[in-house]
Amino acid sequence: MQLSMEPLIYGLIFFGVLALVEGIYLVAFGKSISLNSRVNRRLDMLDKGAAREQVLEQLRKEMQQHMKTKSIPLYSLLAEKAQKAAIAFTPSQLIMIMALLSVFAFIGLSIGTSTDTPVRAAISVAIGIGAVYAWVNRKAKTRMSMIEEQLPDAVELMVRSLRVGHPFVSAIQIVAKEVEDPLATEFGIIADESAYGRDVGEALKEMAERLDMQDLRFLAVAVAIQRQSGGNLAEILAGLAKVIRARFRLFRRVKAITAEAQWSGKFLSGFPLFCLLVILVNDPGYYDGVIDHPWFIPACFFVGIMLTANLVVMRMLTNIKV
Repeated sequence: MQLSMEPLIYGLIFFGVLALVEGIYLVAFGKSISLNSRVNRRLDMLDKGAAREQVLEQLRKEMQQHMKTKSIPLYSLLAEKAQKAAIAFTPSQLIMIMALLSVFAFIGLSIGTSTDTPVRAAISVAIGIGAVYAWVNRKAKTRMSMIEEQLPDAVELMVRSLRVGHPFVSAIQIVAKEVEDPLATEFGIIADESAYGRDVGEALKEMAERLDMQDLRFLAVAVAIQRQSGGNLAEILAGLAKVIRARFRLFRRVKAITAEAQWSGKFLSGFPLFCLLVILVNDPGYYDGVIDHPWFIPACFFVGIMLTANLVVMRMLTNIKV
């Protein structure tokens, strides 16, 4: 058995396609779309001369467009994650990018490998879709983790604003100006919507459901109850900020405790593949005596299924809700 370089070529093409998606995104929308930007995107758009109504319409369109097209069979795989990541690409643009990346991968595989054309086509489509899905998933996880970290500070900033006499809408506007993205743009949309007559509690509830974040649901419920029954909103939000910080600390503790089990699952699934690679490098003909056996291919599939099942089971066991 001769050691083939094709698996390495597949991996290089996948990561190249993944980097290409990020490059296209930054070229299309500029540095302000990046989560690392020091100035939040809403303020950046306003500073460039866009009207407040246009900015609000653009941001709301970007944040709602993905779930509206969830019925598309191919796009339903990543619609929810694209919404959480607030991907500025439209669904049709993302599907077009998948197609272009598949073509790019097919060209790369045609140059670097000698696989049959149908197999190259199938692998190219898998690379194109998989790269976009991995990119959107990473964006969503990064954005949601940043919002979770920013939320306690934002609530405490609202508490200080309320205690010095600002109304709640003004407190939200202060958060939209003072904190960084991604939370600043989210609260900026709420501030703009309230300026045009929408109920603040309703806007907060919609944001909590769109982002599927329990802490934001607590905030929306607290504001809704206070607006209906009255009370000291500053004290309510101060207590909420303490609860959010306690939940965040508990989440980090649970994550640290389950990290060993998670990495054990990854190690137990990856170590056999590493051993296989080492064996083939040292002795390319190691499996020549059994490669023609009728049970060889089914056994390979069985091993792959069991290794994948190990990852899934370990993830389920360590997925503790806080």
